[in-house]
Amino acid sequence: MFAWMAWTAPVAIFFTCIGLMLAGMTIWQIRSPSIERRGFLPMSTTRGDRLFIGLLTAAYVNLAWAGLSELHQGIGAAIGFVVLLIVMRWG
Repeated sequence: MFAWMAWTAPVAIFFTCIGLMLAGMTIWQIRSPSIERRGFLPMSTTRGDRLFIGLLTAAYVNLAWAGLSELHQGIGAAIGFVVLLIVMRWG
């Protein structure tokens, strides 16, 4: 079915994690609706807003790491994950 795509284990794990995060956020939102709040971001955000902004920021950090560094890509992914956690917690 997906033979036309270049699915590797890391790509499959990545998209599975994104899907699980979205499903988890949906369930969390249904059980406990979020309230907009202000953090260090220049606007009021909900949990879903911070997840979206954090995922975009992590992607840019990862791309910058890949383009500017010769070190292992896992380090860039770990930094991106930490950035995502910071945005989710204090953003």
